[in-house]
Amino acid sequence: MPPLTKDVIKFGAFVVTNQVFHLTPLSYALVNLKPLLPGHVLVSPRRLVPRFNDLSQQEVQDLFATVQRVSRTIERVFDASALNIAIQDGQDAGQSVPHVHAHIIPRKKHDLPDPDQIYQMMEGEDGDLARQLRERDDGDGDGDVKRGRFPAVDADERRRPRSEDEMTREAEWLAREMAKDAEVNR
Repeated sequence: MPPLTKDVIKFGAFVVTNQVFHLTPLSYALVNLKPLLPGHVLVSPRRLVPRFNDLSQQEVQDLFATVQRVSRTIERVFDASALNIAIQDGQDAGQSVPHVHAHIIPRKKHDLPDPDQIYQMMEGEDGDLARQLRERDDGDGDGDVKRGRFPAVDADERRRPRSEDEMTREAEWLAREMAKDAEVNR
């Protein structure tokens, strides 16, 4: 299955075209390089906008409608009983890629020892998307951006970056699942 678009899709400075599984005129959804939990995906506006307040009214509406559509599919296909939906708006809030994005993380009872642990994971090294994408793209992760954060948790060495092939396969699968949900909701 080819990418959903021939356009280059960027998440901040990073090309993520093959990770995209849902597109609207103003937003896109993509699979995560190092998901905090299985099914952790992101939804972002197509226009590179660093802060939520800089979005147009149409972009806000489309972003949240896309989060809602993607959430339904993610909850279904990952057999989740709940979701965490979060936006880290600005560097001091833990945003590591200066491009508005909503995290959608499927949750199940007892998936973590403490349900609120997910917030520590997002704020810690596990949630540093910019570092993870830099390491993927150039292998060294240099040029780290200083970011505000809550107390970091120990990095989970079992969480390795996924390969391009693995992310592409997941994006293709989720695109098919999104299409199934669109058919049901017509």
